Amino acid sequence: MGSYFGISTILVLCLLGYSANAEVFRVPGAPGSDITQALLKAFTSACQAPAPSQVLIPKGEYKLGEIAMTGPCKSPVEITLQGTVKADGNMQGKERWVVFEKINGFKLNGGGIFDGEGNAAWRTNNCHKTFECKKLPISLRFDFVDNADIRDITSMDSKNFHINVISGKNMTFDNIKISAPAESPNTDGIHLGRCDGVKILNSKIATGDDCISVGDGMKNLLVEKVVCGPGHGISVGSLGRYGFEEDVAGVRVVNCTLVGTDNGLRIKTWPSAKCTTTASGIHFEDIILQNVSNPILIDQEYCPWNQCNKQKPSTIKLVDISFRKIRGTSGNKDAVKLLCSKGIPCENVEIGDINIEYKGADGPPTFQCSNVNPKLVGTQVPKACSGGSAVMAPGSSS
Repeated sequence: MGSYFGISTILVLCLLGYSANAEVFRVPGAPGSDITQALLKAFTSACQAPAPSQVLIPKGEYKLGEIAMTGPCKSPVEITLQGTVKADGNMQGKERWVVFEKINGFKLNGGGIFDGEGNAAWRTNNCHKTFECKKLPISLRFDFVDNADIRDITSMDSKNFHINVISGKNMTFDNIKISAPAESPNTDGIHLGRCDGVKILNSKIATGDDCISVGDGMKNLLVEKVVCGPGHGISVGSLGRYGFEEDVAGVRVVNCTLVGTDNGLRIKTWPSAKCTTTASGIHFEDIILQNVSNPILIDQEYCPWNQCNKQKPSTIKLVDISFRKIRGTSGNKDAVKLLCSKGIPCENVEIGDINIEYKGADGPPTFQCSNVNPKLVGTQVPKACSGGSAVMAPGSSS
């Protein structure tokens, strides 16, 4: 049974965008209390409702333990978080905090905050240094969620990734705020893989790892009007670490701003890759850089912690890649590095109208090329393939 309200409450719900006829399941609990079971009960009731319904978490600060809200549901479900939910500070060994899975027709909104309470966990996290590490929970997981609209929420201080999206279709993330200190390890903002038709819009991401990271199998991703920084930039990859990966096709990053990030726009694949896949149709356009290190980077020799064989070239094929209208300032002299695989050189890479300045004492900005013959459109500052040794793709001219 849903909770029923008086006329004044119904008026407030209408002003918030609810239908007066919709059934609303309000999560009970005093501020400071643990609402895990109450939320699970409310979601289960909403999921079984014959018509679209809402789950309402009112203003206030609440404790929330590990929870999985699982469909399929009989009708679309909307969860409105107006308050703040806080994770247990000690969740080492767990791989998830809040999970939404197997739901078709889903909304999450309300202006509330998911606080991962990551401070204590970061001190014990060495996953950025070694594969052999104890896992920490991802704050928000969306697994097999289709036709979803997630907007107006905040994720702060996640122990691991803030948001992980896997195997979803037709999803929109709008006005998402993500925050964690620059030194917080493995706190990717939004990581996506094996999804089709995802939009990330009008969002601000400040964290300790990639603001947005794109895994294998991703298709038709649009990232637009996102401010990133601090963090490690916006990355496609890493690709090729595992032996069962799928192709990436159709990634557009447009009208975004990167501020003080360790990397900018990056595509990274492993040498001695365990699979042979293709990443194609990856386009970055109209990007503003503010003191961004490695602003444009294709790195097909990505090998963290030296746990791979760089003598074996990457077997990930990169084709139809473009960087257009990229402008601003670099935090180091490596403004552009296109380090493609000597085994499978990059194909159809376009550099159009870039203007990246660097004022450091170690010299002017450089544009390095290896195993690639980029198509140049408009002006390039710095001059294309001007830094280091330019190793061109077979059959190309410098």
